[in-house]
Amino acid sequence: MVNGTNDVRAATPARGTVIFDLDGTLADTSRDLIASANACFARRGLDAVLDPDADAGVAFHGGRAMLRLGYERLAHDGGWMEEDYPFLLNWYGANIDTHTRMYPGAVAAVEGLRAQGYAVGVCTNKPEGLAEVLLSRLGVRDLFASLVGADTLTVRKPDPAPYVAAVERSGGTVERSVLVGDTSTDRDTARAAGVPCVLVTFGPSGDRVLTLGPEAHIGHFDELAKVVEGLLT
Repeated sequence: MVNGTNDVRAATPARGTVIFDLDGTLADTSRDLIASANACFARRGLDAVLDPDADAGVAFHGGRAMLRLGYERLAHDGGWMEEDYPFLLNWYGANIDTHTRMYPGAVAAVEGLRAQGYAVGVCTNKPEGLAEVLLSRLGVRDLFASLVGADTLTVRKPDPAPYVAAVERSGGTVERSVLVGDTSTDRDTARAAGVPCVLVTFGPSGDRVLTLGPEAHIGHFDELAKVVEGLLT
């Protein structure tokens, strides 16, 4: 246990460390996230406001972003948002893996990196407890040497501190690390930490993430090992 977490320290990786975002990067969690926001609207007697397909992108920006968008569409002042947020988290926690799946090739890519001598960890803006539950239910928690969530520290991404913690708890050094993500938050985190960023284009944002200027991008996890090797050589 490290600083109250269940992180397992790895031996110092010979080749470097790869830290992954969770939502929209390792796993498509959008449908369960959208359902949690719609559950908040439903308990107030309102119709489902968010669409699991069209609004998948906003899901990866967090619960408050989903609620804010929903109340904007309802022309409501959003005064219910802070009251609804704890309900959203509780509902989501109870239904966290109904539709969520790892992206194609994600597990094989992580296993491959480990086999090649890289340490791997997770840095997410999902609350740590929920991230722990989700990764465990997906059967992949043991693949990651560290897990840092939105509430692990007093700050969250894009502040670089959570990323630094994820690297160090994996047994690595920031200078020999890379962040894999899917949003501007991940891009800004990598820039703040002074590390390369790999953005995925298979999420809801598609090729639009290229406008963020990542050092590299992938359209499938099959491409990741070669990209990481190039960035950390």
